[in-house]
Amino acid sequence: MEDSIFTKIIKGEIPCHKIYEDEYTFAFLDIHPIQPGQVLVVPKTQIATVWDMPPDEYHHFMDTVLRIGKRLCEVYPDKAKVGLMIEGLEVDHVHAKLFAFSTGEEYRRLPDIAEQPDQSALAREAEKIRIT
Repeated sequence: MEDSIFTKIIKGEIPCHKIYEDEYTFAFLDIHPIQPGQVLVVPKTQIATVWDMPPDEYHHFMDTVLRIGKRLCEVYPDKAKVGLMIEGLEVDHVHAKLFAFSTGEEYRRLPDIAEQPDQSALAREAEKIRIT
C-alpha cells in the first residue's frame, strides 16, 4: 500500500504543525480548517476505516481524540462545543477532525481548499493548543 499523506506527515516527509504524538497516534493542525484550531488525529498505523482498527488501536485512538477535545475546550472557552468527525474519505487513512464552534453556521462552514494556508496563523494556533 502506498503511504497516505498522513503517513508521510507522521514520517516527517511533509511538514505540519504538530499538536501531540504518542506511540500510537499523531495529532496536527488541519491546513484547511472548518474553524481555526481544527486538529486532525490519526493512528500511526495506516488503516482505511475506524471499523478496520484492532480494538487496542481503536481505544488508543479514541483516548487521544478525547484528550485533544478536552484541550480544545480549554483553549477556546468562548466556544460552546467541540465538533468531532471521524473520516477516511478523501484520504484512505482513518482520521478524526476536532474543532471548536458555537453556532450551526460555524459547524457547517466549508473551508476553501483552493486558498493557501496561512502558516503563521497555523503556527500561532498550534502554539496555543500543543500538548507537551
